[in-house]
Amino acid sequence: MTPRVTFAVAARVLAQLRRDHRTVAMLVVLPALLVSLMWWMFADSPATFDRVGGPLLAVFPAIIMFIVTSVATLRERSTGTLARLFTMPMGKLDFLLGYALAFALIAVVQAAVVVSISLYALDLDIRGAAWQLGVVAVLDGVLGTALGLFASAFAATEFQAVQMMPAVMIPQILLCGLLVPRDQLPGVLRAVSDVLPLSYAVDAVAGVAAGNGFGAGAGVDALVVTAFIVAALGLGAATLRRRTA
Repeated sequence: MTPRVTFAVAARVLAQLRRDHRTVAMLVVLPALLVSLMWWMFADSPATFDRVGGPLLAVFPAIIMFIVTSVATLRERSTGTLARLFTMPMGKLDFLLGYALAFALIAVVQAAVVVSISLYALDLDIRGAAWQLGVVAVLDGVLGTALGLFASAFAATEFQAVQMMPAVMIPQILLCGLLVPRDQLPGVLRAVSDVLPLSYAVDAVAGVAAGNGFGAGAGVDALVVTAFIVAALGLGAATLRRRTA
């Protein structure tokens, strides 16, 4: 791994995004719009919004980052751009880390927007520190990026890349504790949820919202999310193909 190459890839991705205003709007604005929609749905039941609003700060960024990064990586491969890039002194891990770094910077902006709107415009009630909620939201966005980079290796077309979203993300949404608390799931489903990264992403947000900050439980969940990010990037580097079949 060469840091100079990694930063060059990140700069290239950011330059591409700067010219794609619709994708930037989707990445930065859409999570806040979706949370606002949920707030509107529960306008007559603010306690319900307070219960689900925090976990949604983990779910929405992860889903959107997953879709965008999986499609973008597949496009690089299908157009032959990735093969041309690998003619230069660049490893697979350099490429994936560059992408992850670029989208991590986007995730910072995304988290700042969605957390600010949730707390100060939609009056989401949390007991923990706002900055910790922001850090966890960034991690969740990067988690979606890492999972998208890994999943893109198994798709041959952009349509297949989009199809990976329901296959990879929807089971995690159903089992992460957003709909039913994880400790109330049947035993087998609880065991499955224990090995899914989005479960710990939601737990970290819920912990901060409940006042259990990084020193009282949420920090462990955040570290588990970080471990899943590292593992997904490592597996992505091992399975990344230069061209589609």
